[in-house]
Amino acid sequence: MPRPEPLPLHGKEYKSDPYPLYRKLREEGPVHRVNFPSGVNAWLVTGYEAAQSALTDDRLGKNHDLGNSAWRERAAIMPEPQHSQLQVHLLHQDPPKHTVMRKLVTEAFTPRNVERGRARFEEIATELLDAALGAATGEADRSGGVVDVVSAFAAHFPFRVLAEVIGLPEEIAARFDRDWGKVVQPVGPSDPLRPVYEGRLRGLQEYITEVVEHKRAHPGDDLLTKLVRACEAGEITKEEQDSIVFQLLVAGQEPVTNQITTALIALLRHPAQLRRLQEAVAGEPDDAGEALLGRAVEELLRYDSAFELTTWRFFAEDSDLFGTTVPAGDSVIVSLCAANRDPERFPDADTLDLDRTPNPHMAFGHGIHFCPGAALARVELRIALRALLTRLPQIRLAVPDEDLAWVGAVLARGVNELPVAYGPRDAAPRSGGCPVAH
Repeated sequence: MPRPEPLPLHGKEYKSDPYPLYRKLREEGPVHRVNFPSGVNAWLVTGYEAAQSALTDDRLGKNHDLGNSAWRERAAIMPEPQHSQLQVHLLHQDPPKHTVMRKLVTEAFTPRNVERGRARFEEIATELLDAALGAATGEADRSGGVVDVVSAFAAHFPFRVLAEVIGLPEEIAARFDRDWGKVVQPVGPSDPLRPVYEGRLRGLQEYITEVVEHKRAHPGDDLLTKLVRACEAGEITKEEQDSIVFQLLVAGQEPVTNQITTALIALLRHPAQLRRLQEAVAGEPDDAGEALLGRAVEELLRYDSAFELTTWRFFAEDSDLFGTTVPAGDSVIVSLCAANRDPERFPDADTLDLDRTPNPHMAFGHGIHFCPGAALARVELRIALRALLTRLPQIRLAVPDEDLAWVGAVLARGVNELPVAYGPRDAAPRSGGCPVAH
């Protein structure tokens, strides 16, 4: 039975390591009454089988119109007019509208199309690390130093890759303000930071208008042009067009930024696994090294996913959910991280095992809302890890582990800064314990 009082899903301790709580909740049952920072009470689903079932339950809809007044009062959703103009994208649609909209974007993110861009993506990674390490030739990074992985690399690499994939011109991409990405971390109407939040929204909306107008005047063979033409043909509305662009620009890159940080932190906390992977990716690629890197990416996605929780879902009428009655319009959230650590599905689920196979994790969700950019994210993570582990020999945390500041976003995991020390390349490997430089 759910607890009589909602369990808070916020606070520094929870955001730093939610897994002990998820373990306890899984043991108690699949459905739990929880409370979010905004004051929203929701129903949290934990456990692998329960998560799969909920994510394929046709009774649960994504459209915000299904939310009841209690949810709407505290959901801290975007204010008008931005809510109506930017929140009708794929994540908030149900069939048949979702089917039409998803079809417009999936082709750009097929494994075949992603693979065509791999060489360019690798060039971008090299360019960023050359600039960060002060080495046009890559030689200066041999001497070692300290670098913030987020500001130097992870905050930029996914967006630059995304721009290549969707057809965002370089000169317009350069004007994107990463601060706009914080609009997915909404604050309530009474929060003192609400004006700052609304300013970010207006700035992002103006940017989206610029992107659409540019593509209308300068069409190309790309996803953004495809969206503009679909709008002109009446296949989607202007609000749906702008919302999909919004989703691409924000949801299409920030989770990869966060996943790079969670993956690297997991490796830094497991020095033996880190050294093994670092040795495997050094030098020219070979089959064994590529296979290990592929398995490592999947395991790192499972072990600590940047998509911690799914977005809201709602029942249109009072419904039974694994023996619990959920009122119509109450929000239902699925914990992907809790599902990915379920020992009923993954032996030694709390162990980082780079050889784990099969690995049917749900880091990208499940069902019709499975992340359309999963293939791109996987390639980005492989390139990012190879580049970082190759260019940052003897990598270790440059701050105590407990000083890492985890993002406060409700649905996401990651850190805002990740200072690491590295090199020199020819130094003997460190051994024993968590590699932390104080």
